[in-house]
Amino acid sequence: MTSALSITRAVNPPRAAYLDFPLGHTSGKPHQSRLNHDILRDALVAFETSTQPGEVVMLPYEWADDDGWKDAVMRPRASSDGHGDARVERVAQPQYQTEADRTLAQLTLTQGGCASCIWLDDEPG
Repeated sequence: MTSALSITRAVNPPRAAYLDFPLGHTSGKPHQSRLNHDILRDALVAFETSTQPGEVVMLPYEWADDDGWKDAVMRPRASSDGHGDARVERVAQPQYQTEADRTLAQLTLTQGGCASCIWLDDEPG
């Protein structure tokens, strides 16, 4: 399942179900269990029925009545809601929620590593 169509097409997975919702909401809106269920069901059906390699099934659900929500998340500097760009600035160093998270990540790396944590090798002590 994906909410990032251009990235999904670039990586060319065997099959995908696309939902035009904000990133982080690929299974639907919070606290809307019926919608969440319907989206997941339709995605599973799409996975079962897709026949072409790399096929991306476009799920028919809409986040809002219009595309205004995209201004805040896709083009935040052009936001019309007065909130501006609320995204956290990206930095080169890994970010952790707590010092315990940092310690656990470093411990995992030293005890045989983590295939998705290879960037920790470059982290300053």
